[in-house]
Parts: sequence; C-alpha cells; structure tokens
Amino acid sequence: MTYEKIVFLFILLTGFFAIAQKNIDPTPEDIKLAKSLRVKYDKSDIAIVKSEENVSFAINKSINSVEVNYKINENLMNINHRADISKYEFYDSESEIKTFSIKYRNNKTAAFYPKDEFYKSNDLFYNDAKVKYVQLDFPVQGYSYDYEMEKEIRDIKYFTSIYFNDEYPVIEKTITIKVPKWLELEIKEFNFNSHDIKKTITPDGENTIYKYVIKNIDPSVKEDNSPGPSYMYPHVLFIAKSYTEKAEKNTLFNSTADLYKWYKSLVDSMKDEPTIFANKVKELTKDAKTDDEKIKNIYYWVQDNIRYIAFEDGIAGFKPDDSQNVFEKRYGDCKGMANLTKQMLKLAGFDARLTWIGTNHIAYDYSIPSLSVDNHMICTLIKDGKKYFLDGTEKFNSFGEYAERIQGKEVLIEDGNKFIIDKIPVQKSITNSEKIVTNYKIENENLTGSVNKEFIGESRSTFLYQYNNVKNDKKEDALKWFLSGNDKNYNISNIITSDLNNRDQKLNISYETKLANHVSSFDNEMYVDLDYDKEYKYMDLKDRKKDIMFDYKSHDDITIILEIPSGYKVSKLPTNFEINNEDYAISLKYEVKGNTIIYHKMFDFKKPILKSSKFEEWKKNHLQFTKNYSEQIVLTK
Repeated sequence: MTYEKIVFLFILLTGFFAIAQKNIDPTPEDIKLAKSLRVKYDKSDIAIVKSEENVSFAINKSINSVEVNYKINENLMNINHRADISKYEFYDSESEIKTFSIKYRNNKTAAFYPKDEFYKSNDLFYNDAKVKYVQLDFPVQGYSYDYEMEKEIRDIKYFTSIYFNDEYPVIEKTITIKVPKWLELEIKEFNFNSHDIKKTITPDGENTIYKYVIKNIDPSVKEDNSPGPSYMYPHVLFIAKSYTEKAEKNTLFNSTADLYKWYKSLVDSMKDEPTIFANKVKELTKDAKTDDEKIKNIYYWVQDNIRYIAFEDGIAGFKPDDSQNVFEKRYGDCKGMANLTKQMLKLAGFDARLTWIGTNHIAYDYSIPSLSVDNHMICTLIKDGKKYFLDGTEKFNSFGEYAERIQGKEVLIEDGNKFIIDKIPVQKSITNSEKIVTNYKIENENLTGSVNKEFIGESRSTFLYQYNNVKNDKKEDALKWFLSGNDKNYNISNIITSDLNNRDQKLNISYETKLANHVSSFDNEMYVDLDYDKEYKYMDLKDRKKDIMFDYKSHDDITIILEIPSGYKVSKLPTNFEINNEDYAISLKYEVKGNTIIYHKMFDFKKPILKSSKFEEWKKNHLQFTKNYSEQIVLTK
C-alpha cells in the first residue's frame, strides 16, 4: 500500500470515528439541560431524565400461576463534570432478567458488559438472590445512556410494589400497568401527598390501563436511622386477589386468611426432627425449678448459640429451615431460629407457635394480604392465657422484654388451620433507663471521684451485646473505651461490674475516675466544667432531611455531685433548662445543697421517632441546652 493510500485511509477512518463520536457526544441542548439540573440537584451526579416502566400479566398454564412482565426504559444523563455509577437489577429463583442493555443516544449498543453474581451482604450469601449489574462511565457533562431492562416474575405473589423514586433525581417517570379483565388486582397508593403525580384509568378492550406520571422527584436520601422506604416514598402496592381461567376462579391473596394458608403450606412441607436435640432440651431444663426458668434456659440458649445469618431475599425469605438443621449448623435466619425455639419449647411441654411480623421498618399491617407486610419471624409462647413473644435474633433480650423494632407491630400467629392476629406490647422509655450517679471532688485541678451506672431494658441488652461481641483478650480495653469515650483526659480505674452475661438483672458498673482539664484557677476564682458527657450535643440535625428512628425509646437519668472545696463559695451556676413535650422531655438543673453542688440531667425520649416536621423545634431546644453545656461553675475564695 502506498503512502498516499495510507494517508487517505487514515483521514477516512478519522472522519468516520469523528462522525460516530459526534452522534454520541452531548448536544448543546443536553449540556444546557445537564447544567440546569445540576443547579437543582447539586448533590447528584446523574439524573433520570425520562423513565418508562410497563407492567403486564399473563397466565402461565404450566405452573398454574399469573406471571408478570416488567419493563424499564430510562434515559440516564450525567449532570456533573464526569461520573461513574453502577446500574443494577435484583432477581432470584422466581424471576428471570430477559433484557439488560445499555445504548448510546444514537441507539447503538454501548460496549459495557453486564456481570451476574449472587448477592451478598457482609460476606454472607443470601440463599438465591442475584444481581445483574454494569459499571457505567459518563465522560463529560450532558453525556447520556439509554438503559433497558425486562424481567419476568413467574408468580405474581412475588411482585409486590413499584416505587416512583430512585437513588437519582427523576425528572419524569411514567408507570403503565395493563390489568386484564381476568385478573382481580387491587392497586394501593402510598405517600402520594406533596408529589406531582397524575393518574389515569382507561378501559382498553379486555384490559384496564392504569397510568401514573410523576415529575421532578428528589433522589432517595441515605441517612442513618431513617424510617423504611414504605413510610417515606411514593409507591404502589399490588394485591393480586384472584384470576379467572376458563370460567374457573382461582383465589390468590384475597384476604389475610389466604396469605396465612400459603405460609402454612410452607410450614407443613418442613421435615422437623426434634429428637436430634432432645438431649439438649433435657440438659437445659433438668435443674430448672420453675417453668419460667425452663423457658429462659431454652430461649437464651438459642440467643447465645445460634448465629444469625440473613436469608431474607428469594424463597428462603418465606420458608423456615428445619429445626434440626439450624441446631446442627449453629446458624440460621430469623425463621430458622424461631422454628428451633418453637420445637425446643414444645419438647419441654410448652405451647409454642411460629409467628410472622413486620418490623417497624415496614409501614403496613395484616389488613393487607401481601408478602410485603412482614419481614421477620419470631416464636409466640402461650402460657396461662398470656402470650410471650420470643425473638432469638435479639441477643441479650430478657424474657418478657421486646425490642423497639417490633413493639406495637401486628403479629400473625399460627393456630392450626386458623390464625391469631395480635400486637406486641409497647413499653415506655423508663423500661430502658440508664441511671448514672457521679461523686466528684477537686484535687490539684482535677475532678476525682466515683461513678456508678445502672442499665435496664434495651440500654442493658445493647451494652451486653456490644461487650460480649468483643474478643475475650480485648474486653477490658473495650470496657474502658466505652466508659471513657477514648478520652485521654478521663482516667478510669478499679472497675467493678455485675454479671456481664446476665440479661435478667440490672447491669451495674462502678469505677473510680480522674478527669483532667475540667478545672482551672485564676486569682481567687475557680472555674469548673462539670458536664463531661454532654449528651446529644452531636444531634444538631443541621443537614438532616428525613425522620430519625431511634434504636429504642431512651431514658437517661444523670446526677453529678460536686463537693465544694473548703474556703470556696459558689458565685455562679450555669443556667437551668427544661422542656417537656409529647416527643421528649429534657432538663438540666443545678442546685447548691449544703457543701455540694448537685447537677441533675434527664433526657427522656418518649417516642422512638423524631419527625422531620419537629426538627425546627428540636434545633431551638438543642441550641439552648448545648449552650448550657458551655457554661461553667464559678467558685470564689
């Protein structure tokens, strides 16, 4: 080939690639749109400019079920200078991803290769949950890709909801649901208020078309201790009640009874062999003097010896593992642990039953017959006409105490071919009390003295769980770190504790302490900062968007007593502060009594949630009581 031909070919190819690149590079209009969206959504790299989701249904005669076809088409645009994201879709053994593709804006397939893996969390594999995903590179602002996904769900019972929001801002989304006349489907709407959503229902021959159009929805917010998405984001819930084929009506989940019937069919298919752990039950109960002691020995043994591993996705999210498998493997999910607890208690002669429940992560109750209603399983013990709810996943919970995440929630209790609906009792914040009494005196500009702490309820179980999860050779260091907050100014010695494995008694910790840099002297005056912990100072909620779900309702009762040094009198005390409303009560009070200053603090969070609508009130109160933290006691000679 001559030099001239090579040059000609190079120019030809260069021109070809330039034209091809031009067809995928952002247009001036794309860049302008990306810049305007970036101004509005300055925390996001990507925006979904347009999204179309389509749902249709068909009868699968081979397995006698209604299958779902779910399609998504999205235009993804980079609104930052450049971006790298993962685009993914979950599925399991009851579903199949038919299409998963990325295209340039010119409709040419992009050279990205999807990966397909089992989904895992914290290196623990879920049973059959899988994820298909691809890494996308957006080189410049305004660059876009078209994403297409088609998934087939083989049984409609597993297709429970569609959320309108996304992890990225959505500029416009259309959701179209094509419901055939032979399918009785209820569509329930949640959290539509304050969103721009337009809904139309249109008959179309043998179908009814439901169409939802939503515009300008913010990205989902990732904040710790947020309520579950069913409380916060607009979505529709599908309740497939029945379908008719050849004039025969087939009931699906028309009522809670139908939901329970399906759950029971899974339980009935289990093959429990309690004889395998019969000797362990005898060992745990032989020396027990009362029934309560027998129950506790079994319940606590499950808590302490069965490792919790979640299998919450896919079919393993609904069927408990056989009790002997959990016993022999020494691990299981909530359902396996509940079933083992039940079978062990039954061997010991008690009436124990499997119980389905949705934790406070879920907004629904059992008036809705759907698999989305519950996400957890526990064991109910019925004794002397009273129900006790046993959750083996809650390490160090005492018998008769319930974790905040299940308090007040409905339960579905097995009762042969029938079922029982009940509620977990709600416990007040005082049942989780943490009480601290500190006695100080001043020695060489240090606060020295003794501290005594008492924990009950969830404050106790939380401490015991964290402490007992520490390796044995690190426990003493961990305890000192917990008590001092790793503050080098806070020296701790002579620690005495109650039994740090006992969940049935108050947890007591006492120790001697020396606190530096909290006393300073100038001329005839001494300045004392008596407040070491400054509880909830961090909780300014400056950038917080969503409600806060506390781990539990807490009640902190703190008393600090300072012996006034000989020859000194109190010339100034920090300002007292007190607030009491329906959500919380806070008080900080100083008083002089004899030759002591008594500083009493109380923080009582009466509810497990602080609504975002109450944030402004909280910020004002927070500003006041943290201002008090900065005030000092002034002692004068």
